Amino acid sequence: MSTRREQLSLVPARAWDRLRLEVSPGSARERWVRLRARAWLIVQIAVGAALAWWIARHLVGHVLPFFAPVTAMICLGLTYGDRIRRIVELTVGVAIGILTADVFVQWFGSGTWQILLVAGTAMSLAVLLGAGQLLMMQAGIQGVLVTTLVAPEGAALSRWVDALVGGSVALVIAMLAPTRSTTQRPRERAVAAVGHLAAVLTDTTQAMRSRDLDRARGALTTARRLSEEVDALRDATAEALAAARLAPLLSGVHRDQVRQIQEMIGPLGLAVRNVRVLVRRSVAAVEDGEFVPPTYTDMVEALAQAAATVQEQLADQAPLAEVQEDLITLARRSTWSHPQAGLSAEVLRAQVRSTVVDLLVLSGMGPAEARRRVPATREEYDPGHVEDEDR
Repeated sequence: MSTRREQLSLVPARAWDRLRLEVSPGSARERWVRLRARAWLIVQIAVGAALAWWIARHLVGHVLPFFAPVTAMICLGLTYGDRIRRIVELTVGVAIGILTADVFVQWFGSGTWQILLVAGTAMSLAVLLGAGQLLMMQAGIQGVLVTTLVAPEGAALSRWVDALVGGSVALVIAMLAPTRSTTQRPRERAVAAVGHLAAVLTDTTQAMRSRDLDRARGALTTARRLSEEVDALRDATAEALAAARLAPLLSGVHRDQVRQIQEMIGPLGLAVRNVRVLVRRSVAAVEDGEFVPPTYTDMVEALAQAAATVQEQLADQAPLAEVQEDLITLARRSTWSHPQAGLSAEVLRAQVRSTVVDLLVLSGMGPAEARRRVPATREEYDPGHVEDEDR
């Protein structure tokens, strides 16, 4: 009993400690930083809600257009990634729920069984139209709200129109005044993808050196997921390009940065595919106990270091051309084959060479020039090689 009382007596002290931590100067500074980071988004949401209400109230003529500002706030506030696409999807999801409920209420009134049918029907329609779980839930929630809220007399289907007004206002705001993260996200995704590419190559190098099959298989699993990252990068860049074309508040610098990332997507996708083949052959080599020359493993490590350098340059928004000399040096090294190298080892070397071309193009070099910088044979790199051996 005394132990229980002692524990209860500590509750106020713990609560006070948590409160003191929350109001400490350090915590206050962190909150202020978060507020500043979200200030532009908050302004957009507030303006969107007010504008949607005004349009539905004064231009459309609805007396209480509750769902217009609500829909605008939902669309602008819950769509940080792929914002324009998700605003359209959310608007459709909300509109489905409201339209379904409006029809049911008009014909059958409100009640328990109506809520059951409206929620189930709205969510089912959203799924049939390709909605994910979030949009499915939004359709159901909005349907339940409409079913339980009594509409003003003569306002049948008006709430559906209000939802479309709110979604349209949110879409216009997202296109004309996007958040800063819209144009930053492609670079962030590119940095992450190249970083994961470098990590896969590093794990592959260590797996081959230590003959660690589990690590090699783990690298292959990660490599297979890289294609999804490239797809996400492509979607984010397409959205950012749309925002850059439509948004008058974005500067030319933002547009140029997005175009730079767009030009990287093609060679990055090729590099991911080549590295995936490289890692798959490394798994086969480790699994079969095949001899891989140490110089080949060193090439994979050098490729990982080059990818890591590209990641750093992207993160710092520095010129990527600085990594080209390292890649050209690696290309020259890759012309030397080992007489005891087996099939998997030679595939490794070939994929290193192909990935070097991809990273050279990604860094800004033209495709033809990049291929020329990766000589096909040792003789092509060093024409005097055959003459030296004849002597």
